[in-house]
Amino acid sequence: MTTKIYESDYLVIGSGIAGLSFAIKASQNGTVNIVTKKRNFDSNTNYAQGGIATVTSKEDSFNNHITDTLKAGSNFSNVESVEILVENGPKRIKELIEWGTKFSYNKNNSLSLGKEGGHSFNRIVHAKDLTGQEIERALLKKIEKNPNITLFENYTAIDLLTEHQLSDKLNTKKVTCFGAYILKNSTDTVYTFKAKTTLLASGGAGQVYQHTSNPKVATGDGIAMAYRAGALITDIEFIQFHPTTLFNPNEKDRSFLISEAVRGEGAILLNSKGEKFMKNIHPLKDLAPRDVVARSIDKELKRLGDKHVFLDISFKSKKFLKNRFPNIYNHCLKNGIDISTTPIPVVPAAHYLCGGIITNLNGKSSINNLYVAGESANTGVHGANRLASNSLLEALVFSHRAFENSKKTIQNNSLNDIPDFPYWNKEGTLKLEELIMVKHSINEIKNLMW
Repeated sequence: MTTKIYESDYLVIGSGIAGLSFAIKASQNGTVNIVTKKRNFDSNTNYAQGGIATVTSKEDSFNNHITDTLKAGSNFSNVESVEILVENGPKRIKELIEWGTKFSYNKNNSLSLGKEGGHSFNRIVHAKDLTGQEIERALLKKIEKNPNITLFENYTAIDLLTEHQLSDKLNTKKVTCFGAYILKNSTDTVYTFKAKTTLLASGGAGQVYQHTSNPKVATGDGIAMAYRAGALITDIEFIQFHPTTLFNPNEKDRSFLISEAVRGEGAILLNSKGEKFMKNIHPLKDLAPRDVVARSIDKELKRLGDKHVFLDISFKSKKFLKNRFPNIYNHCLKNGIDISTTPIPVVPAAHYLCGGIITNLNGKSSINNLYVAGESANTGVHGANRLASNSLLEALVFSHRAFENSKKTIQNNSLNDIPDFPYWNKEGTLKLEELIMVKHSINEIKNLMW
């Protein structure tokens, strides 16, 4: 039990691109508390290699990007959501640049644009193959000296503060979020964080699978919290598997991603017989949407009894590969693979949760004062399969809309109106010596899901 209570105008749960960009803007209107499970840069954003899909060239158009997104999503996407995503993209990219993000440029000082699966034009704005890391760097630097933002590292959100904490009888039509119970990992102490508005940007759930490109923090607990509080959830069955992660039998926790941008530069998928198996599968061949490519690889593995296929970009010069894909080149080299001379062994891995907590076009969930952005949200953009590099764009566009919409909430609400919540009671929780049972259950779930 603890008596410590933290109060702020905004509470942001998660430190990826959605949470940090929202916090920067929210700090203009009030105080912001950001809580993050581990270090400030531990998020799926930080591991995003490819970039951000947006229309910046004269050859491309909003209509092209919208069409590509709808096709990739198997026409399960909400058309209005997709239109908002695409048409607001250039503004959000400009904003990132103004905040200090250093993207890659051509010699003529235009943005370097990559191409990835499902895209009809080159439109991927990137920072070589470390785009997510560069964006995180710029955003964290932006908040570093902001007096209105307090960052709590190594804190885990464990439950939202709503009426379900105050009464056994929950009226799901009248649920309001007042913050969250937050665990300080280093001391096993739970604190009460009260806020006028809460943004849930806790990421996806890739760690439910045995093989995933996601970091250890992607455990879906933000979605679980919202579900317990009565929020509407949808399309959880739409899990995207990235077709190409490095095959490494000794991998721990996270599969290393081989960016789709590698195929965008011409890399070819080969089976163990050296056959280009994608050429008869889809008109876009190796750059087909991710669900098509992942299923095709899985089919080849089962047909031939292999553990992996190959991705070959060895026809490109070493100089080009080291400049365009420095992270991938160096990581593969550490694992004994020179990608300038040798094909890369690759396998699919769980990558992105297309479903999540239902939000409207302004990022509002079905719970009052609770906004959701990033991978934990279902804005209607991705449908059954996310178009490559639309994830960072979605996080930027809809966290911005959430901020704009939340201004009224901040003006109309008062911290004094938030009810008194009981202090956290850890009665019934597992003792430290029983954690082996938790680990055993986690491993069973991972194996079952795989």
